[in-house]
Amino acid sequence: MDNPFGDLDRPPLDSQYLTQRLVRPGALWTAIEVLAETESTNAVVAERAREGAAEGLVVAAEYQSAGRGRMGRTWTTPARSALLFSVLLRPSDVSPARWPWLGLLAPLAVAAAVRSVAEIPALVKWPNDVLLDDRKLAGILLERVDTPDGPAAVVGIGLNVTLREDERPHPAATSLAIEAAATTDRVTVLSAILRDLATRYQDWSAAKGDPAQLLADYTELSATFGRDVRVELPDGTTLIGTATGLDPEGRLLVQTGSGPRPLAAGDVTHLRAI
Repeated sequence: MDNPFGDLDRPPLDSQYLTQRLVRPGALWTAIEVLAETESTNAVVAERAREGAAEGLVVAAEYQSAGRGRMGRTWTTPARSALLFSVLLRPSDVSPARWPWLGLLAPLAVAAAVRSVAEIPALVKWPNDVLLDDRKLAGILLERVDTPDGPAAVVGIGLNVTLREDERPHPAATSLAIEAAATTDRVTVLSAILRDLATRYQDWSAAKGDPAQLLADYTELSATFGRDVRVELPDGTTLIGTATGLDPEGRLLVQTGSGPRPLAAGDVTHLRAI
């Protein structure tokens, strides 16, 4: 069996260095762990949440053997070629009805951080992907977990960093390295994402989850708004129309021949103009 950690050009994450940079009194992040391998960082953080872990836990993995994406898809990349991590959040001051906005906040933080430190024009695709020219750079998985201390949110993030052309799992996938980003240093990129995520999350929480805290930035960085889209709905039907924005619950508004439709879930394909 091949050694998944055999690529010496991909250095490991340094949890001690990350902790020194990001875990401080009063900061959101309370602990940062790096695992050599796990099935799923979301599963690890969910279990820690049930055991009473405090908000702000970050668990990263160098390799995920059974990483999960939306709608049951798998997320597998060569060891150390991506940032694969999950964070524990407990937005107790926010109404549960507004928690779905976390699934929009996280990709916004990833896109903004990538634009800042990697200097590539990343955009967000509803509901929770990060793209560059319609190629997928990152995906986010939001899960609610019931714990003895109340409900918690686990946000899983997977960002392709040094994935090479011949390693792409799909022709529509890309990475910072493929896109000739300004940096492919995973510590630098992870630090930027966690800082941006903390700022946006704390502002959103302080505003009791008011979507106005996110909507302007999300609209500015949206790759979906104004596009003709095809949406595969959870019931197996398909909807085609023009994505026009979000409603107050974070649902995608799609203008169809019969009027606007708010969508809480679905698999969106951006349609190219003919």
